[in-house]
Amino acid sequence: MRADRLVATLLFLQTRTRVTVAEVAAELEVSPRTARRDLEALSTAGIPVYSQRGRGGGWSLVGGARTDLTGLTAEEIRALFLLAGPASTTPELRTALRKLVRALPAPLRSGAEAASRAGLHDGTAWSRADVTAAGPHLDVLRRAVVDGIQVRLGYAGPGKPVGVRTVHPLGLVAKAGHDYLVAETERGLRTFRLSRVASVEATGEPVVRPHGFDLPTVWRSFAARLEERLYAATVRARAEPGAMAILERLFDGRLHVGPVLPDGWTEIRVDGPTPEVVATQLAGLGARIEVLDPPEARERLARLAVELAGVYGPPRAVPGSALHEEEQRPPPHTEPA
Repeated sequence: MRADRLVATLLFLQTRTRVTVAEVAAELEVSPRTARRDLEALSTAGIPVYSQRGRGGGWSLVGGARTDLTGLTAEEIRALFLLAGPASTTPELRTALRKLVRALPAPLRSGAEAASRAGLHDGTAWSRADVTAAGPHLDVLRRAVVDGIQVRLGYAGPGKPVGVRTVHPLGLVAKAGHDYLVAETERGLRTFRLSRVASVEATGEPVVRPHGFDLPTVWRSFAARLEERLYAATVRARAEPGAMAILERLFDGRLHVGPVLPDGWTEIRVDGPTPEVVATQLAGLGARIEVLDPPEARERLARLAVELAGVYGPPRAVPGSALHEEEQRPPPHTEPA
């Protein structure tokens, strides 16, 4: 316990120009005698701690000297463990966190341990499938990025067979439940979704980094171009009140809610890559949505209706439904002419 207390005393000295024995005792919740003995022990051990007697005196670090034990404040330590604790899925990260906890002084340790237990990372979707299918390639590519080694990447683009190419791994990015590799290729900087990576083989050749490469800047540029394509088209429609909650879940930030119309329905706008794609996504709500424009979206829905009717035929009357009651109702009685 005394070692922890000495480290805590040293960290407390770093935050103040000068401290008194009474202040150290209050901060560490020990007696003034114990605080003075600890300060003297630090000085005896060679730490540049000295005392100045008289009015305005106290204990100080010579020249504002600092220790490299952690260099972290209590708030920084809690933020670190809150972020890393729940996601510490690799043995290396768990070991590193355990070592860091042991290195922290006692006053900071309890907060760090509490932060590490404050959250949980669940890597599966509600369908029980992994959120990202990076598999073993994530670790291999992470080593290639850190070591600066080129790799031969087996990769299958959307709707394409697997092809092999040599790339220069520059960074890894996690976004929306998926991992991406940013790499230099013979055609310039590219991104590769790890769930589409079929194989990775290190070549042993060093990575050649583009001049001035900065991963956050490059990724923001990639993301901006992708978002521009995702929001390229807008479909205007009207929705019945009961459909609004479903629409909000389906489209999130791509849904723009307009005014409530006189009949109680709501005018909406939905963004997407093309009008046809948005119309297809809206089709599942059936008659609860009426697409107003553009014409391409309305035509897509009309074609879908014909295609589905051709495959499944007219709907069957389910007992208890309005259609079933209509079929069971006897024809109206008419008198013979």
